[in-house]
Amino acid sequence: MKVLVTGGCGFIGSHFIRTTFQVRPEWEIINLDALTYAGNLANTLDIQSHPRYRFIYGSITNKELINQMIQEVDAVVNFAAETHVDRSIQDNEPFVLTNVLGVQRLIDASVHHGKRFHHVSTDEVFGSLGIDDPKFTEDSKYDPRNPYSATKAASDHLIRAAIHTHSLRGTISNCTNNYGPYLYPEKFLSIGITNLLDGKPMKIHGDGKQVRDWIHAVDHSMGILDVLERGRVGETYMMGGNAEYSIEDTGKLLLKIMGYEENMMVFINDRPGQDRRYSIDYSKISNELGWQPKLTFEQGLREMVDWYRKNENWWRPIKEGSGYRRWYELQFGEKY
Repeated sequence: MKVLVTGGCGFIGSHFIRTTFQVRPEWEIINLDALTYAGNLANTLDIQSHPRYRFIYGSITNKELINQMIQEVDAVVNFAAETHVDRSIQDNEPFVLTNVLGVQRLIDASVHHGKRFHHVSTDEVFGSLGIDDPKFTEDSKYDPRNPYSATKAASDHLIRAAIHTHSLRGTISNCTNNYGPYLYPEKFLSIGITNLLDGKPMKIHGDGKQVRDWIHAVDHSMGILDVLERGRVGETYMMGGNAEYSIEDTGKLLLKIMGYEENMMVFINDRPGQDRRYSIDYSKISNELGWQPKLTFEQGLREMVDWYRKNENWWRPIKEGSGYRRWYELQFGEKY
């Protein structure tokens, strides 16, 4: 199979390409990425020399380029997205352009050329759960609560509409919070790990009682492969990590793994649009395709910490960049 991966220089996209070559070495992959702040060629250094890999610089909003690329492949897997909630609150326009207009152009080209299309979405489109509420399922009501999740919800709806109206051979997957190596240091775990490695405290928004379900990016990638190869066209599949932790408990586990006391955890003002709990029921993909997460959260987190310890040359240039420093000061009210 020859696959166009959009956003393949990002965190999850690069894991998907790496994982695919490990289990499907005969596949060909074209990676289309606009290399925005979180798209990093360094994320793909170990696969750039693969004989069946090709990188193309470009955006999914580029209609002509998208049509040209999609003609060449059998399937499209879309990871390209603006993803960070806090950034969407500060400026939502890039999110609308990429997550809505860009996805619509991928849909149009996939319909026109009759290609298989898989879209990677998020559990945040379903809003927030109470502590005792049942987990999200494929039938959960959409209830986005911030600009990021609203644009991802819009793209999901556009795909569903194209499946019904234009016979798009599409599938959607919604997943919980991803973690692992190459996670850009704007997310809770990657900021926490790198701050601690620099002797700075880990910051927690609000009371820390917000609950997240963590899935390793490799487990997620394997699930996407299962859906792409064996999933039913027109269906949505949920993927969770079976690892619900409060942010506070996640922080305590991270401190334990890294050998720090709990005084290195600092509580700060909550951010706008904060959801209380995410949790996914992944029984559908498990029953239909046999997928389940393999890594326990503690095992995966230990491996993630070890990777960041050994790969300071990856994250240090990011955190020392002027753009990152401006964002950090705006986000936390202090200089990094």
